[in-house]
Amino acid sequence: MRLTRTAAPIALVLALAACGQADDPADTAAAESVAVSIPESLAPFGDGYPKSGDPCRTLGESAATSNYLDDSAMLVGCPDEASAEALGGKVVGNVDGVRLVSVPMGDANAGMEMNGPPPPVDSVDAKVAGTDYNATAQIRCGFKNASPTQTCAAGVKRNWGDDGSNLVEVTKPDGRKRALFFDGTKPTGADSAQSDGSAGWDFAFTRSGDEVTIKFGPETYVVVDALVEGG
Repeated sequence: MRLTRTAAPIALVLALAACGQADDPADTAAAESVAVSIPESLAPFGDGYPKSGDPCRTLGESAATSNYLDDSAMLVGCPDEASAEALGGKVVGNVDGVRLVSVPMGDANAGMEMNGPPPPVDSVDAKVAGTDYNATAQIRCGFKNASPTQTCAAGVKRNWGDDGSNLVEVTKPDGRKRALFFDGTKPTGADSAQSDGSAGWDFAFTRSGDEVTIKFGPETYVVVDALVEGG
């Protein structure tokens, strides 16, 4: 009879212990929110996308990303589903837990297939969501006198100067930016600084059709007219 009387309390204790070991939804959510690091195999650069400090990062060209790169879109790596969906692009792959998102480059190609007359010159040029750029794109680039076989993220600020000049900012693989200045679609110079040794670099460019190849010291950038002026 004593065993019968103590069976219920023992069962209750075991049941309570089992409840205590069940997963806490809050703990589970916290665990799932731990950011997945972006591996170097994806060639990440910059300090966040679309703005500094964000969890996603722009991806360059590598063996792991080459099949996902698109001239008309930015390839971005995000550590979780929520940050990937927030970009509004298309998830095209998943590498080591990193969501690969193809984000349209904005209005760099806008107007190419439009019917009718172009918009007025003084019309407002929209900004790419979450940026100060009128358009963004991946451009070909090269460093240390190498051919422009790499991919760099670039953004344009149209009518940036008081004289109506345009500014293209390129994010290099090391995360630093290089500013390129344009009069219309004609390159006129680049920013330079003593800190990176670029103060004395030569600036030159050549044109081929609707793109220009800019040579600034040991750096090379290939910029299409459609990015600079929107088509």
